[in-house]
Amino acid sequence: MCPTDLVKLGSSTAKEGFANERSIAEKFNNWKNDADAKKWLELMGYNLPEIEKVIAVIVHGYKTDVQVQITIFMKTAISAENLSVKLVSNPQGFNQVDKRWVDRYKELWNIPDDIVKLLKLFTGEIKPTETNLRDTRRMYFDEMTEDDRRKILGFFTKNKILIVTDILKGRGIFSAGWMLVVLRTGGKVEWVLKTINEAMNVFGNGEVVFSPRGSLDIGLIGMQRKGGDGGRPTANMLQFKINPVNLMDD
Repeated sequence: MCPTDLVKLGSSTAKEGFANERSIAEKFNNWKNDADAKKWLELMGYNLPEIEKVIAVIVHGYKTDVQVQITIFMKTAISAENLSVKLVSNPQGFNQVDKRWVDRYKELWNIPDDIVKLLKLFTGEIKPTETNLRDTRRMYFDEMTEDDRRKILGFFTKNKILIVTDILKGRGIFSAGWMLVVLRTGGKVEWVLKTINEAMNVFGNGEVVFSPRGSLDIGLIGMQRKGGDGGRPTANMLQFKINPVNLMDD
C-alpha cells in the first residue's frame, strides 16, 4: 500500500460497531469481515494476507481510559499493539486521560516539595489559610503569589515531554502505541487512528500557560482539580484532560 493510501486510511466514516470500547475489540476479533478493522491493521503496518488470527481484549487498570490490547498472529511472527480508545459524542467535550493523587505524580516526576505543596493547595488536599478566595476549599493558580506561579510554570515547562508522555502513553508493557478517536454525532460516526507519538505531538504542542480560569494548560492538555465525587476526598486529586477531537483536526 502506498503512503497516499495510508493517509486516506488515517481517518474515515463508518456506520456501525462503535457502541462502546468493547465493540472496538470485537471489531478487531472479527477483522476478516470488518472493513474498519482491516483499515486499522493496515495503518499499523500489517499485510492482511499474512495475518492468521487476531485476538483483542479490553485492558483495565493501567490507564484511566480503556485500552485494547491486540495480539496479531502472523505466518512468521506474533505481534502486539496497545490501543488507547476515545469514544466521543460531543465535539467540544473533554476526556480525562490521567488522574492521580499529587504524591503519586511527585514519585513519577520527582516534583520538589515546595511545588508539591502548591499543587495540593490547588487541588484542595491542603486547605488554604488565605481569605477572599473564589473557593474556600482550594486556591487557583491566579490566586497564588507571582513567585509561586513562576515555580509552577518553570517545573511543568522543564518537564513537559516527560509529563505529556506519562499521561498519554503511560509506562510499562501496557503503554499505548496508538490512539483511536471515534466521534459519534447525529447518527454519523467518524474515526481517526494515529500513533501515540503523533497524538503526543498534537496534544503537547504549545506552551505551558495558566488558563483564564486559573488552572494550567500544557499545550492542548488541561490540568485541573478533579472535583465532583459528591464531596469525597477523591475530588482533591489532580487530573489531566484533552479534547480528543483535536486529533481529527491535525
